[in-house]
Amino acid sequence: MTEQFKKTSHRPWPLPSGKWLMAQRWNDLLFAHWPMQAAAIQSLLPAGLEVDTYSGTAWLGIVPFWMDRVRLRWLPRIPGANKFAELNLRTYVRDVRTGTPGVYFFSLEASSLLAVTVARGAFQLPYHWAEMRMVPRGEREFEFYSSRLLSRKAVRFSARYRGLGPSHKLVQSRPGTIEYFLTERYCLFTRDPLGRLVRANIHHVPWPLEDAEAEFNENDLAGAMGLRLPDTEPLLHYCRHMVVYVWSAELAEVEVLQREHVVATAQYRREGGRTLQFPEPGLPIIGKMRVLAGAGGTLRGQDE
Repeated sequence: MTEQFKKTSHRPWPLPSGKWLMAQRWNDLLFAHWPMQAAAIQSLLPAGLEVDTYSGTAWLGIVPFWMDRVRLRWLPRIPGANKFAELNLRTYVRDVRTGTPGVYFFSLEASSLLAVTVARGAFQLPYHWAEMRMVPRGEREFEFYSSRLLSRKAVRFSARYRGLGPSHKLVQSRPGTIEYFLTERYCLFTRDPLGRLVRANIHHVPWPLEDAEAEFNENDLAGAMGLRLPDTEPLLHYCRHMVVYVWSAELAEVEVLQREHVVATAQYRREGGRTLQFPEPGLPIIGKMRVLAGAGGTLRGQDE
């Protein structure tokens, strides 16, 4: 077991029971966040998600960085998809049925066409191929440029940013702080081609954040989604490195079914029934089977 999997006390729920699908390292990240009206964000979310707020405010994040050490489980590193720049536009949400907090991506840009293709297929994420440059300009300082390719309208982003070094305040973000709210998220949500809500679990150690400075020259990402950034300075953070593990995407409904199965099992056993055999966690489930314990241990099933 790697060191990353030995550190789990910071997680809001246990590690997933299955095996992770993809590992990657994120490098020299800028987290730029703007406060937004919750209603504006909610109007763009798919059914099944509600905007998550901090002190009543929704947040929109733009995160440029570069990625390396990308690999799928049981496979060697993939040439052409092992090291590339990335940029994403994100917000913070909860599953309306379970309350599970996570990240919702409005868009993601990557300089690797192969990585874009894999991410779209494996995780149903709204990736776009882009021309990208990330140029070091000093210690923890970078110029970042992105221009979306194969797009009907120009979507560009350019900025210069730098991390200001570790500080005692941000050595590790703590529950209840804005830093924890914005970064300590352990699943992502998206939609599959049928419009169904999909969830993928992730794992990493707590973010070692630093304060940051940034200048933005072009920023079309929010506007491409019909959002307008407020005329306020963004909240800025920087991180040098983070190793991230991602599990297979599955229908978010599966989590609800698994919880219902646990409840049904406990109820059935209390009434003297035998052990129930439910589908393995994470397997696709068609329809909904609610299993209820009746008097004398009789089962009633209803396929919805």
